[in-house]
Amino acid sequence: MKRVLGISLVVSTFLMAETGVLEAITVEGETFSKEVKNISGEELKSADLAEALSRQSSSITMIRGSGVANDIILRGQNKDNINILIDESKVYGGCSNRMDPTITHINADNIENVKIVEGPYDVEHFGSLSGLVIAETKAPTKEPSGDVNLGVGSYGYKKASASASGGNDTIRVLFSASTEESDQYKDGNGNTLSDQLNLATTASSSNRFKDNNLKAYEKQTFMGKVFINPVENQEIRLGYTMNRSDNVLYPSRMMDADYDDSDIYTFGYSLYDLGSFSKELSLEAYKSEVEHPMSTKNRVWNAGTYWTVKMFTDMEGAKLKNVAKVGNGELTYGVDVSQRNWDAEKYQTNVSTGTRTYATITTIPDVDTTNRALFAHYTTTIDKVNIQVGTRFDDTTIKTNSTPSNTVLEDNSDYNALSANTILTYKANDNVDYFIGLGKASRVPDAKELYNPTNATGILDQTTNYEADLGFKTHFDSFGVKGKVFYSLLKDYIYYNSTAQKYVNIDAMIYGAELDAYYDISDSLTLNYGMSYLKGRKDEPLTGQSDKDLADIIPLKAITSLSYHVAEHTLKGEMVATKRWDDIDSANGEQEIGGYATFNAKYNYKITKHFDVTLGVDNIFDKTYKTSNSYKDISLLSGVDSYTILLNEPGRYLYANLRYTF
Repeated sequence: MKRVLGISLVVSTFLMAETGVLEAITVEGETFSKEVKNISGEELKSADLAEALSRQSSSITMIRGSGVANDIILRGQNKDNINILIDESKVYGGCSNRMDPTITHINADNIENVKIVEGPYDVEHFGSLSGLVIAETKAPTKEPSGDVNLGVGSYGYKKASASASGGNDTIRVLFSASTEESDQYKDGNGNTLSDQLNLATTASSSNRFKDNNLKAYEKQTFMGKVFINPVENQEIRLGYTMNRSDNVLYPSRMMDADYDDSDIYTFGYSLYDLGSFSKELSLEAYKSEVEHPMSTKNRVWNAGTYWTVKMFTDMEGAKLKNVAKVGNGELTYGVDVSQRNWDAEKYQTNVSTGTRTYATITTIPDVDTTNRALFAHYTTTIDKVNIQVGTRFDDTTIKTNSTPSNTVLEDNSDYNALSANTILTYKANDNVDYFIGLGKASRVPDAKELYNPTNATGILDQTTNYEADLGFKTHFDSFGVKGKVFYSLLKDYIYYNSTAQKYVNIDAMIYGAELDAYYDISDSLTLNYGMSYLKGRKDEPLTGQSDKDLADIIPLKAITSLSYHVAEHTLKGEMVATKRWDDIDSANGEQEIGGYATFNAKYNYKITKHFDVTLGVDNIFDKTYKTSNSYKDISLLSGVDSYTILLNEPGRYLYANLRYTF
């Protein structure tokens, strides 16, 4: 069966290459970007953007940590190695154990499109080492519009969301709010999150839940925007986004999130058509704040006391950018500045009195990461060749404002980096393009990597990615194919050595191939396909180890879907499949995971002009499978067989959504 699945993945890849991007993914203007469209309209199952993207793009895989608030891997990279933004603002998760990754503070209900840039081909934003994900939120409309969604699903899932927008030539406003909750899902074996924990920890029952029937999570969000056009060529943009997630269970980790609170404030001001020196001059400023306390209060651990780790992070930033016509092309240049603060403390609480029983321990020592940068990129076309060049210079300072709990050698570090890239696209004819990209980008270590592990020294070099991409893109009347191969050389890659219990710098490489294709079989029937293949290796094994495989290198993955649309009816069937995950970094905790193929279906019926209903079922055959592995850069519980606990995905999941739009 394992061999059959692997062969079918490979064969389907070559078969589709003859026909030829996922339904929601189109290439718009930029060779190295793709866009996932209409997230809020298509992804009705939950507010979890990580799950939505992993189903829409073969190059993205979800890391399962809970029923919601999950993380992503993009082309073998995650955490700070990829940059995740909400519009032009940046928000970081507070948890050093990735219980509230950046992407969970971006609610799928508020997202219009998601732009994915693979590789070091972004110079406008700090830290785009190996990829960029920009969640573009809904914008206010002048005409009155809005929607109301009511959703239910398996395992006690309930959701309600609403948005409204309107205005005139001078002012436009938008408000959006949602609430959702869910009980613990069951895997294909019928086990809840609590059951999976109990089955794995019979030898360490102190980590079990006190109550096996706890809800998996509760979540509320709000977004408000006001756009003002005081005169014809000026626009002022004000925005606020709120996320409140409560009582989120993390059965594979030692603690659960009491709550995750985030607030994002944004300001934008643009002036258009200022003459020959400025097509657009814009200022974008933002502030984001996250508070994340996690505790053992739901665990058996000790009935009289419980531990809490409370983490805070905030981010402030601004970018001044000018776009001007220069020669036959367009020049964009500007200044980008930001500062992140990250602070965390650990303490124990007496249940009966509510008082702290031990002195507070500093786990993240109030760290400021301050970045100042200049950037520029230029685009022009000469005959049949489009040329894009970009560069960025970063000056970054990292310093602690309190004493680290570990003895470190440095508490203040400075980094400088020059990033650059070039993309050439040759238009062979109206239907075929060929492209090549060369890029270099860097990212500095974060506060956890410098100061949090047991043997942290406070000394790490920044990581630099040297990458080359080569590919083609075709589009004909009824089909299109986009294929790409890449090679990434990672110098001073920041990597966790579980033997030494600290982060170290290593040299490594990742290479792979991707294919997206579509085929319009008829006016009403469309076949879509996406495939991603990766390999990753360390140049040398880590000190005290012998394994040269890199962690987080997802095996061959393919997504195939068939969509039927006629009149008011839309039906979509989908298969998501991966090969067995057996190229693993076992020395640093990864485990072999079986390959799988799951099947999903969704039906939408437009009842009237304003009402439509969606019915769906995921994992139709109730398969038991896993999507994420156990690299020890985050702390996970170990089971009776000493292996780190990995969560199974949900079993058969039914959902329904009723939507009213105006």
